[in-house]
Amino acid sequence: MKYFKMLPVLLLSAVLSFTGCNDKTSTPTKDALNATEVSKTPSKATTTTPPPTNLEPAQNTAGVWHYTCTKGCPGGAGSAVNCETCGIRLAHNQSYHTPVNMNTNTNPSAIPYANPPVAAEPSRNAAGVWHYVCSKGCEGGSGTTGACKTCGTALAHNTAYHQ
Repeated sequence: MKYFKMLPVLLLSAVLSFTGCNDKTSTPTKDALNATEVSKTPSKATTTTPPPTNLEPAQNTAGVWHYTCTKGCPGGAGSAVNCETCGIRLAHNQSYHTPVNMNTNTNPSAIPYANPPVAAEPSRNAAGVWHYVCSKGCEGGSGTTGACKTCGTALAHNTAYHQ
């Protein structure tokens, strides 16, 4: 009975000693450390990002560049890179996306439903009458609606202008 108290201590020490001698450790061995050599010269870093796939050509069928220089330098590119001439970042050219006009007829009357541009009316007619005048009778007037320059009230349409 005297030795039964020492039995658990002996069993615990035996288990610890057997597990401590296990060869399957997670630390690398001396041979494994020697196998990994470090290069003395740095190598070029390789990029892991693939180059972008450009689905559209740099120029459309009319020869318009997708990105052009804002300073008007000749040429362009298919993406927003720096200008080869001045170094400024190229801007998107919206006219690249406009469809090519297959109709080469420049006569506007031949285009169906084309409205001719309306010429702006002059501020005064041939008699010197203003198109818009002050409703309070201030001197002067304007060719468009707005405020009187003298008193600040709204200008009224002058029907005498059209006579």
